Amino acid sequence: MPVSTINEKKATASRSGIIEKLPFLIILAVAAIGAFFLRDQISFVALAENRETLLAFRDTNYLLAVIAFMAGYTVIVGFSLPGATIATLTGGFLFGTFPGVFFNVIGATLGAIAIFLAARTGFGAKFSNRIEGKGGAVARLQAGLRENEWSVLFLMRLVPAVPFFLANLIPAFVGTRVSRFAISTFLGIMPGALVYTSVGAGLGQVFARGETPDLSILFAPHVLGPILGLAALSALPILIKFLRKKVN
Repeated sequence: MPVSTINEKKATASRSGIIEKLPFLIILAVAAIGAFFLRDQISFVALAENRETLLAFRDTNYLLAVIAFMAGYTVIVGFSLPGATIATLTGGFLFGTFPGVFFNVIGATLGAIAIFLAARTGFGAKFSNRIEGKGGAVARLQAGLRENEWSVLFLMRLVPAVPFFLANLIPAFVGTRVSRFAISTFLGIMPGALVYTSVGAGLGQVFARGETPDLSILFAPHVLGPILGLAALSALPILIKFLRKKVN
């Protein structure tokens, strides 16, 4: 094969690799820019100052408000921009606990899927295949994650210690299927979203008192306890498999 043909194939492969990585690199770039320029723009103060305008828009254009809100939430999560917590409170403030929680979870799930697909397309598939090819401890860890995939996916969503961004990337790098990722994200973030959405639904009274919402409620025993209980339930299949292997 002529050298020029080989070089052309290498150049084509290189361009293809760059194109595949581009969506994820754009997300990282926008996230970095947003962290610098938007950290003070999407805030509780901004919500308090614009609450009347938002309520008026909702009352006159309800369907459009729902679509715009979910689209905005998807963008915030998809580009890892600051303000996801404020967005969740806004969902409760504008639409109530129900259906606000569903609008919040749909927006967050769509944004998470966007990051997942970008990471998997650009890096995840190759990274996963490389781990499998090399073998060793990391490959065994990957196999363990896949063997207990549903449990691990739900644990990452339910345990507050796992950052949302990492919970989007890890599954992409170990070869998780999109359907499993989407289902576990939608259901796994529901408990926490329900708590924050309910806080948002009561913001009218908070605004009237000139106060700020108490977001530490997620860590209150009566709230955190059931969430950790769900996490323990998710971990139960892993424990059962481990005990069976020990017995056998």
